[in-house]
Parts: sequence; structure tokens; C-alpha cells
Amino acid sequence: MDEHFPNEKLKDDKPVFQSEELGMASLDETECINPSGHRQEVYRNFSTWSVLAVGVVAGNCWTALAGTLTVAISNGGPPGVIYEFMFASLMYAFISASIAELASAMPSSGGVYHFASVCGGRFGRLTGWFAGWWNLCAYQFGVAAMSAICGKQLITMYGLFHPEYEPQTWHALIGYLLVTWATCFVVVFFNRALPVIEKMSIVIVVGGVFVTILVCAIMPSVRGKPYASNEFVWRKWENETGWTSNGFVFMAGCLNGAYGIGTPDVEELPRPSRNIPKAILYQNLINFLTTMLYLVAIFYALDDLDAVVGTSATFPLTEIYRQATGSAGGALGLGVIIFISSFVCNLAGYITLGRTLWTLSRDDAAPFSKFLSKIHPTRRNPSNATITCGVVCTLLGCIFVASTTAFNAFVGSFVIFSTLSYLAAILPHLLSRRSHVEPGEFWMGGWIGYLVHTVSCLYIVAFIVIFCFPFTLPVDAASMNYASLITGGISIFIIGWWLVKKGKYEGPKFVARNNALLAKDAL
Repeated sequence: MDEHFPNEKLKDDKPVFQSEELGMASLDETECINPSGHRQEVYRNFSTWSVLAVGVVAGNCWTALAGTLTVAISNGGPPGVIYEFMFASLMYAFISASIAELASAMPSSGGVYHFASVCGGRFGRLTGWFAGWWNLCAYQFGVAAMSAICGKQLITMYGLFHPEYEPQTWHALIGYLLVTWATCFVVVFFNRALPVIEKMSIVIVVGGVFVTILVCAIMPSVRGKPYASNEFVWRKWENETGWTSNGFVFMAGCLNGAYGIGTPDVEELPRPSRNIPKAILYQNLINFLTTMLYLVAIFYALDDLDAVVGTSATFPLTEIYRQATGSAGGALGLGVIIFISSFVCNLAGYITLGRTLWTLSRDDAAPFSKFLSKIHPTRRNPSNATITCGVVCTLLGCIFVASTTAFNAFVGSFVIFSTLSYLAAILPHLLSRRSHVEPGEFWMGGWIGYLVHTVSCLYIVAFIVIFCFPFTLPVDAASMNYASLITGGISIFIIGWWLVKKGKYEGPKFVARNNALLAKDAL
């Protein structure tokens, strides 16, 4: 029997809880469970550094922000991008602390789905249901967005040496599908190698951003080209959105700080109660520092902002790289770095996405739950769930060909779905005075905890509303922000599916930390 998987003889996965009140099932004393009340089915083959790597690479903030840079620049120019990112990072530090406290108390693959189910008390089934589905939608649209960015990067790099090339939507689709299924293939078939792959990935991501920073910082001087002025980088506010309120423009621009946090999978990590809060902390610090340095470096290397905003390239960042290095070859080199970093970001995204769907399925919250909740007998990973997520991503790619506006509406709702899922967990935790969970190894005592959770909830509520407004004025069908429509429409589907399944659905329950049936490394 494998030491990482004490229940290898078990073929099913039924929830097992701490008492008769929670639905205690009969369980052999030799069978171990995890904090979600389920038998431990997956290998704990991730170390703290492996999970940190997944978190940093999945929340690869500098590559995600680079993919939306031309949109971000319209919200105040370079100073707007920098200060908005700083403020958003501060606010997401509060949210990260809230999530870390819950993850330490209830470490499971369910993440916010599990937290909301427990913290919701008598409404826990419903709050957990919404949190789980919103979180799943967020990851699904997030990996689709990153696949699209990778596809655009590929054809833009080709266009650097073919000025006559006119990119077509189906060209980007081919790149999109290649990245989607390449990352899906690695996650499904190389489960045992994923910790090593993710450790290599964090070196690629962090090393890649520092190489890019050095090149952008040094090359203008080598070429004898002046740097952008301090006025341009730090003080020259440029509102190109059409909104008259600069305060609103600043708040809307904070969208770009929303890519850097999440809850890594913890059922594959020993001692998650201690190690997950550490991973979340380091994830936030690394993402903030690398992204800040990256932004400053590329803005000082700019000499023609209008050329960046007005370029016909599908990935405008290559124009910044061309200005910084002075050549198409230099832009290609930096383009390869960000492509590889984006690719491994998508890889980490699929690790989390497949396990999120699997977690919902084992509680019978998803369609075809028996199929999606199966763990592969030899690879010991949720292969069916991960492949299904790849199929959904492919279908979203078909929408991309039919209408880029519709596709952007789906992937653009990523931030709203992710923050809604956090709210569904943090708000009940706050309103219940944090009484539904036992403190884990990371617990914010006294008024500090209440302050952090209150700030998190207020920020989420305010910015969900702001993120639903159009990005620019005047508005037409192509430039309209459809995030509210997509969020509302999918939430209606979630409600409908709840009405179908609520009679049988139980959801995850809280398992006491002193429960004798917990696996020895479950906390």
C-alpha cells in the first residue's frame, strides 16, 4: 500500500463525518479521511514549495496583466496602471488573509466551496453550492482567457517577421486549441511529475520576468535611446475611457490586480493547515514584486505610447518589446519568454480547474457526477474531470470564432465569479462571528480578524458593481461590458440545477481537527 495513499483499497468515495448529527457513516477504523469528510483518494505528492509554485504560476499576475495592458493603459496611462495595481494588491491582500484563515481551518480541495458550506450554518448547503459553482466558472473562464492570450502571442510573434501578415481569428483559434490540449495532456498523464514541473515552472516564471526586466531596463541605454520621463511613468494621468470621473476610472482600473490570488489544492499537500497560508502569503508577495518591477521597467522603456495603443497586432505587448530592444529579434526573444510563462500558467490553472470540478462531482453537485468524480486507478488524479474541462474550453473556443465579443464576455467575467465565490465564504464566516469552524494554525485573533474580513467583503461588493460598468464611453454592442449578463445568466442556471439536485445534495461538512479518523497528514 502506498504511504501517500492509505486507502488504496477503497473504490468509492462517500462523505464521512464526525458525528451522527452531520450524517456519520459507518467507517472501518483503518480508513482515513480528509477535512472535507471524504476518503483520501489522491496522492499527497506536493511539497510546500510545489504548491507555492502552483499558486504563483497559476496567479501569474505579470503575464495576465500584460495580456490586457492596452485596456489598462486607458484607465489613467502608465501612472494609472501602476497605482491601480498597488491599491488592488493591497485590497487582495485582505482577501488572501481571509481565505488563508479558512484554508488553515478547513484544508481540502473544495476551497471556498467547502468554506462556504461550513460557514453558512443552516444555509450552508446553498452558500456552498453557489461558491463551488462560481469558483468553477472562474477557473474555467480563467484558463480559457490564458489559452486565448497564448494563441495571440504565437501569431503576433510570427507577424514580427512577416509585415504583410494579416491575422485571422481562426489562426488564433489554432493556437488556442494547441495550448488548451497540450496543458490538459500534461496535467492528465504526468500527475506524478507535476510537483517537479511546477517547481521548474516557478523558475521559468520568476526567471523570465527578471530577464525581461533587465532587458527593458538596459537596452535603451545600450542603444543610446532616452528613457521615458518620470512625469510619464509616475505622474501624467491620461483618461482615455470617456468617463468624466477620474475616481471611477481609477477604481475600474483596479481590475488588473485581481489575477494574483487563489487557494491551491491541499489534499495533495502534507500539513496543509500550516503550509497553505504560507503558500498564499508567498504567492501574493512574489506576484506583487515581480509585477511592479515589470511595469516600471516596460514603461520606462516606452518611447511611443500611441504606437502601442494603435497597433494592429493581436498582442500589443510585442510593440513595447520592439521599442525597448529596437529590433524584431529582441521582441521575439522577450515574446518567447512571456509565451512560456503564460503556457505554464495555464498548466497550473488546469491543475486547479480539474480538481475543482472533481470536488463538486464527488458531492453529486455536478452533472454526470459518477463519471466526473472518478479518480484514475493508476495515475490517482481526476482525469475525467480535467479532460471534461478541456472539452468545455474547446467549446468556448468555438464561440471565439463565431464572436470575439461573446467570447470576451465569458472570459471577462472571470474576476466577478472568483470574487463572488470568495464573498460566499468570507461573509458567512464574518456574520457568524467565526463560530462555525475550529481555528487552524493560521488564525487572526480578536478585532484584527473582524477588520480583515470586513474590508474584504466591502471591497468585493463595491468592485463587483464597478466591474459591471462599460470600460469606455460611448458604448456600442461591441464595446459593451456583458459581465453582468453572463454572471446573471450562469447564476440562473446554477439556481435551476440547485432545484433539481437539492433533494439529494448534502455538500461537504466540517470534520473536527481531533477526529481520530483524519489522515495523519491531513492537517
